[in-house]
Amino acid sequence: MQTGNLGYPRIGSHRELKKAVEQYWKGESSEATLRQEAARLRAVAWTLQRDSGCDFIPSNDFSFYDQVLDLTAMLGAVPERFGWRSGIVDLGTYFAMARGREGTPAMEMTKWFDTNYHYIVPELHAGQKFQLASNKAVAEFKEAQALGITTRPVLIGPLTYLLLAKMTDGSSDALSLLDAILPVYVQVLRQLSEAGADWVQIDEPILVTDLPAAAVEGFRRAYAQLASAVPNVRLMLTTYFGDLRENLSLAASLPVAGLHVDLVRGTGQLDEVLKQWPEDRWLSLGVVNGRNIWRCDLDAALLTLQSVVVARDA
Repeated sequence: MQTGNLGYPRIGSHRELKKAVEQYWKGESSEATLRQEAARLRAVAWTLQRDSGCDFIPSNDFSFYDQVLDLTAMLGAVPERFGWRSGIVDLGTYFAMARGREGTPAMEMTKWFDTNYHYIVPELHAGQKFQLASNKAVAEFKEAQALGITTRPVLIGPLTYLLLAKMTDGSSDALSLLDAILPVYVQVLRQLSEAGADWVQIDEPILVTDLPAAAVEGFRRAYAQLASAVPNVRLMLTTYFGDLRENLSLAASLPVAGLHVDLVRGTGQLDEVLKQWPEDRWLSLGVVNGRNIWRCDLDAALLTLQSVVVARDA
């Protein structure tokens, strides 16, 4: 067995990120100062995880605001009213999407699934064009490399992103944009591969919800394309906030190297996962409750993991 972490708290043990961001917003510090503090917090997190013996350490789990907004920037999906046209999405535009600016309203904010965290809802429209407009995922992977730490970069998956977005032109089919955003994912995955990434974690929590038929077909098409375009990168398909239920067979059919399932919120799915998930592929089990203020019962978690080892060796 090896240990992994899906993401590390980014705010800092003394809420340093919140303070640094608010000082920047007030004009009391520069962008360079803000980025320097962010780099320090990332280095602390990566080093702590490495020194604790964590085998799979995440990168690109850090954010100045939220991970969906980061992906919106990566895809260049900036609403027209913010005045951005091309190139890298600058920090001013990034924060304007979240907070608005004089005469320009912010984008909508809503809860991230059933948590008390929020994300900025993507605003999309039919026929929208996408382009790689942020190098954050690759830059942070290289940043950890410079510290001697090889991480597993994290990206929100394309289906989750589209199904959480809203269409602003009256159309209702965000999934019609799937083929338009996949080339950007391929571009990022290739850059990560060239930088030395072996694994990439693709978060698709939408898989624990009821999916329309078009989404099921979209999952198959998207992951076939990603696996074919970037064969040197192993994808860890990651689910959380519940169990896969009828979507387990879909997940098992996708050409990914590994699957992560939630055994905190989806305690009853383990037996069926063991039946359907191929033994020659990686299986990642979430046994630590990241939303609980209390310490994990490590003895109970170990018993669960040992039962899986016994079942797979039988």
